[in-house]
Amino acid sequence: MHYHTARLIETLYAAENVKVLLDDPDILSKQILNTCRDPKPQGIGVIEAPRGTLIHHYWVKETGQIEKVNLIVSTGHNNWSMCKAVDSVAKTYITGPEIHEGLLNRVEAAIRAHDPCLSCSTHAIGQMPMVVEMFDPSGNLIQTVTRG
Repeated sequence: MHYHTARLIETLYAAENVKVLLDDPDILSKQILNTCRDPKPQGIGVIEAPRGTLIHHYWVKETGQIEKVNLIVSTGHNNWSMCKAVDSVAKTYITGPEIHEGLLNRVEAAIRAHDPCLSCSTHAIGQMPMVVEMFDPSGNLIQTVTRG
């Protein structure tokens, strides 16, 4: 749940370094533009964003047309930590046989802590849509709550 704090530290660091980057001659150089007329058959890019690491892998035809793309998005990287956070919320806040709206809000907060852009990337507007199911120790479904 400290991802937000880490993001704030990264944001402050980025803001403090804007002037340095804007004065960097390599960034202002015309050599940084890709004017290559001979595209390679494959290309890989990796970028770090507030949501996490995004990995792109492209295969290109000789004509320059993209033939195949493989994207490894941050949701995949964040999945384990999101699951652990939701498990922690459930163990902390479920005290009886019913799921209340407050629990859904805490589950949403736990997910957003690890993947703040998930609702935008999945085109969810407003509250994050979710289905929460509660099972008893024998594996029998007790309650299902759907939101969104």
